[in-house]
Amino acid sequence: MRRLLCLLFFVLALPTHAAGLFDNQPSATLGSVNNSADFLPVGEAFQLSLVDSTPQSIKLRFVATEGYYLYRHRLQFRAEPAEVRLGAAQLPAGEQKHDEYFGDVEVYHGILDVELPRHDPRALTLVVSYQGCADKGLCYPPQTERLNIDGSGSTATAPASTPAWDWRDLALFFLAGLGLTFTPCVLPMLPILSGVVLRGQVGGLRGFNLSLAYVLPMAACFALLGALMGLFGAQLNLQARLQSAWVLVPFALFFAVFALAMFGVFELKLPHFISSRLDRIAGRTEGGSLWGAAVLGVVSSLLVSPCVSAPLAGALLYISASGDALGGGLKLFMLGLGMGAPLLLVATGGAAWLPKSGPWLLYVKNAIGVLLLGLAIGLLSRVLPGQVTLLLIGLLAAGVGLFLGALEFVYKPPRKRLGQLLGLFLLFYALACWFGAFSGQSDPFNPLAPRLVHSTTAAPTSGQWQTVSTAAELDRVLLEAKTAGTPLLLDWYADWCISCKVLEHEVLNDATVVERLQGYRLIRFDITASTAEQRTLLDRYNLFGPPALMFFGKDGGERREVRVIGEINAADFAERVATANDSI
Repeated sequence: MRRLLCLLFFVLALPTHAAGLFDNQPSATLGSVNNSADFLPVGEAFQLSLVDSTPQSIKLRFVATEGYYLYRHRLQFRAEPAEVRLGAAQLPAGEQKHDEYFGDVEVYHGILDVELPRHDPRALTLVVSYQGCADKGLCYPPQTERLNIDGSGSTATAPASTPAWDWRDLALFFLAGLGLTFTPCVLPMLPILSGVVLRGQVGGLRGFNLSLAYVLPMAACFALLGALMGLFGAQLNLQARLQSAWVLVPFALFFAVFALAMFGVFELKLPHFISSRLDRIAGRTEGGSLWGAAVLGVVSSLLVSPCVSAPLAGALLYISASGDALGGGLKLFMLGLGMGAPLLLVATGGAAWLPKSGPWLLYVKNAIGVLLLGLAIGLLSRVLPGQVTLLLIGLLAAGVGLFLGALEFVYKPPRKRLGQLLGLFLLFYALACWFGAFSGQSDPFNPLAPRLVHSTTAAPTSGQWQTVSTAAELDRVLLEAKTAGTPLLLDWYADWCISCKVLEHEVLNDATVVERLQGYRLIRFDITASTAEQRTLLDRYNLFGPPALMFFGKDGGERREVRVIGEINAADFAERVATANDSI
């Protein structure tokens, strides 16, 4: 029951975080205050590399780190010297993004491949300009990089992109493989499998070697499958294509189908003519030898059980979307090691440490099905309105709550009563999601958030905000405020920054915020031009770009503990101003 509770609590967060795996969009009013540690330097957030160059074309690749995106209309390419001619850049369709201040724009998440027709074989310097933002609400100034390309078409000064995985990803896949072992059609097979592979040679170095000879080839087969799916995704650029409803909806349906398989609606397995031949190979293989154990490992990786094949297929879909062949191979290798870890435990005489089979295995299997449904909702959130997504999250929570017996008011043992209590909580959460969705809300973490009412009479007039755009002007107003003993609020702003518009219209105009800012000198630094001097000023204050809100006390010193970077809603910012007032 403890395992089930942990998985179910994770499910509540999955619909929002799973979308992040596929680059979900930011909320218009983030509920927390961000700081510099939440954001990457621009060179790490957006990585540009040269894929190939020939006398006929130049191929580039942008890799936007998860949680960041590039603007299509901000991509520009030109050659130096100017007489070297390049054709128009061939860009794929981007993800449609509507903003109430900037209208309809197209953005790219993940991997973006660009091809530039080349009409002149001479050496050139390719000047690439681009701009992007973070989903958390930070916009980077326009960037320019130069790639040196020689006349033969080789080249480049840009660093190669780094793989889109780290040790945390590998650890999660290992834990996922370990979790797949504890399903009703895998765990009971461990004693049988150990008997076939080990042939009674349990314990000692021999038993460990035999089990390792079984586990490593099995994990290697998974790794090969993951690498092929990653390579397949890279060639089709699925990460970039995974922004269209024509791709997202089928993927979500696949995850839903896999979830139904976990719920026992049907079995997902290889066709009979393939599985029968593999069964015959496994039957003829003699256990007890390293070679026999290795062959059994390879065959068993193909004869995955129905309990494993559905989550495995989902993992393959995810890896194919990442476009990372090496990362995909490593992730599925760790998945295989996780699935083989219990067998290693049995081989070394630790079978007593494994939990016994029982009804709890069905809970684990059903919980995996719920996770797959949550992932499907996460995908659909990219193309569905926030209110519809909230309805689906509520539907999933209600289904889990009813499964836990939320409305079964009969006598139950203590453990089932605890499950029923959790089910009632999920049912109430589902009702809150539905009410919030019909009230225009879209945040699953706060479905009953009250609407902010902005005052039109208390808003500051344009004369209250003084706009500066150079370092000298900023230093002058800071000195004036310090000399006068006046606290100062500095707003970093740019016309191309969507989040800056959100702060300007929805936060800084809020009646409570305006009231608490009485007595402040209000300065807006306009970094729209993004000159070298302005970017140097960003470095002085350890900023990556707008928006940012900085408080300066009467003594002229910044109160860094109340600095705000990225978006924030009006209620949270009003509390931040109150905290600043206490320290000033």
